[in-house]
Amino acid sequence: MDPPPSDDGSTADARAGGYVFVLELATLETAKVGKGYAVLNCDDHANFIRRHGKQPGDYRPDICHQALLSILDSPLNKAGKVRGIYVNTQKNVLFEVSPKTRLPRTFKRFCGLVAQLLQKLSVRSSNGPEKLMRVVKQPVTRYFPAGARRVGFSFSAPEVKRLPEYVRALPEDATVVFTVGAMAHGKVDVAYTDDFISVSKYPLSAACCLGRICNALELKHDIV
Repeated sequence: MDPPPSDDGSTADARAGGYVFVLELATLETAKVGKGYAVLNCDDHANFIRRHGKQPGDYRPDICHQALLSILDSPLNKAGKVRGIYVNTQKNVLFEVSPKTRLPRTFKRFCGLVAQLLQKLSVRSSNGPEKLMRVVKQPVTRYFPAGARRVGFSFSAPEVKRLPEYVRALPEDATVVFTVGAMAHGKVDVAYTDDFISVSKYPLSAACCLGRICNALELKHDIV
């Protein structure tokens, strides 16, 4: 896990390099359905969601699940280049995911883990005391290393960039923060990004976008 924030809110300077990923506007909301609490999703809880005056299509925790797997399964992460992963929900709950986490492969088990996280505020490793997932204080910028480059991604961004060329131009020894939306529709609108770009002239899923980012960084660092 990253070191605790210093007095100015940052965790470290950016000289060590590496990459931080932020998933914004994730639809991870728990509610008491039947006898227990569950993470609401459009397939299993459509009637419950409609009864509360909301649209089932807005409840897509599977997007966050697939996005996290794209990062955690990447050779970039396995090579130790991912410094931190943060998820910001639409309910403004922020949690940190350790790059060492072995996320459940099935969606049902993932939802069970998230429900446990949102109720108990942390999830520990089964093999020791390390917290693999934990709810942390806002804002997410307090966990960015000082001087980090901050890049946001959206199909609606004014400029399409070729990622391999873009990441090659990034400073070798600086930490870079990549922010991607983890919701069904809409766009990420955060004030903390230095650049705001698109990686394709076509709309991409969060998982596909993250796969492109990780692949471009793997090429940059010759990670096979």
